[in-house]
Amino acid sequence: MVRRKGMLKGRISRIGRYAIASSITDQCITCTTFNILAPIYKRLSDENEAGRESDYRAYWLARNQRILDWLLRERSTIICLQEFWVGNEELVSMYEKRLGDAGYINFQLARTNNRGDGLLTAVHRDYFRVINHRDLLLNDIGDRVAQLLHVELVNPFFLNRSTNVRQEILIVNTHLLFPHDSSLCLVRLHQVYEILQNVESYQKEFKLNPMPILLCGDWNGSKRGHVYKFLRSQGFVSSYDTAHQYTDADAHKWVSHRNHRGNICGVDFIWLLNPNRYRKLLKTSWNETVFSMFKTLLRRASLTETDAFAFLKAHSGGDYIIYSGFCEALRQLNLAGHCYGLSEEEMKDLWVQADIDGNGVLDFSEFQQRIWNLEDTDDGSVHDNDVHDMMPGMQQAIGFSVKNAVLFPTEVEKGMWPEDYSLSDHARLTVVFSPVRMPCSQLIF
Repeated sequence: MVRRKGMLKGRISRIGRYAIASSITDQCITCTTFNILAPIYKRLSDENEAGRESDYRAYWLARNQRILDWLLRERSTIICLQEFWVGNEELVSMYEKRLGDAGYINFQLARTNNRGDGLLTAVHRDYFRVINHRDLLLNDIGDRVAQLLHVELVNPFFLNRSTNVRQEILIVNTHLLFPHDSSLCLVRLHQVYEILQNVESYQKEFKLNPMPILLCGDWNGSKRGHVYKFLRSQGFVSSYDTAHQYTDADAHKWVSHRNHRGNICGVDFIWLLNPNRYRKLLKTSWNETVFSMFKTLLRRASLTETDAFAFLKAHSGGDYIIYSGFCEALRQLNLAGHCYGLSEEEMKDLWVQADIDGNGVLDFSEFQQRIWNLEDTDDGSVHDNDVHDMMPGMQQAIGFSVKNAVLFPTEVEKGMWPEDYSLSDHARLTVVFSPVRMPCSQLIF
């Protein structure tokens, strides 16, 4: 235990003064997520769009050595990288050697269809034993993938108390599709839905008790987006926002990416789901989020509540909406009718949820309740570090409190992008987690 605390002190002191004050005597873990910008995508100048860093070994080698220098100075116990250039053997070998020599066990996964880049997830062997890992191939239009690691703490917390507390964690690393146009927002939502389905299936397959889940990566969407709302509805919280006590209205206060269009936005997250958080049915969250997208598109078309209902009931011949008219509206709003739109089965599921009384049509009241006036399931308030009291006989689990979270370069924490930053087009996010005992919430599958 003394060795662990000593290692912790040296590491935490590099990522924030608050972490020093609050975490030196704690047993903490740290997690870093970083899109390191694959050399095959890095443009050398705005004037020459065809020129890529991958054509110049000295450039990409020096930049990635600096990235590794930063990562190894920080020594997070969990490292999740996106846009890792898996297609270059020299770069892969360099990461494997330097991370391996520093005590990390690493897993790599290439995107499908030989895209050239992929993911790298590394965990420090002094802290974790890897129980299992899975590669999740989404096989969608963006050739996106995800990694799932199931790890156990090598030196469990709370050793001085007799307990049957589970001390395991599920870690996910992913990189969602960039929304080149609004129709691709549904693709990104599909990607997250499929990832959570895979996590849920893994938990059921091995009959796992509730445990903390960390979702790390580049989500290519901000706090204003539907993916963010979907994850919140599943009980996940943004660790960075929790640490800084930001609400959903504070999306402008930090950024983590300057994209190829020159826009800056906050897209990199480490999501935390504690075992005491309520989880509704995954399909229910999915349907509610799609209805929210539906409502957004109707309002974006400047339709009033009455006009929107009239638009949907156009094919019915009565004062109600029928299934064919509902599907036609989804197609006209570009949510269905193409290869990456809603499937027939998904449209039927939406219809069943909207048809509250099950009579085969939607009246105005059902339209209001399920579509137009659908309320967000999370109020955006900061209650994410709450730890509930244990009751006698209640099943216990290890959970995490967010102690600190830091973005680098520091300017991005103020919503600005420094012109002299060249390590990547993304900021690096590191979060400090402190273990806490908490009651388990039952999984609702």
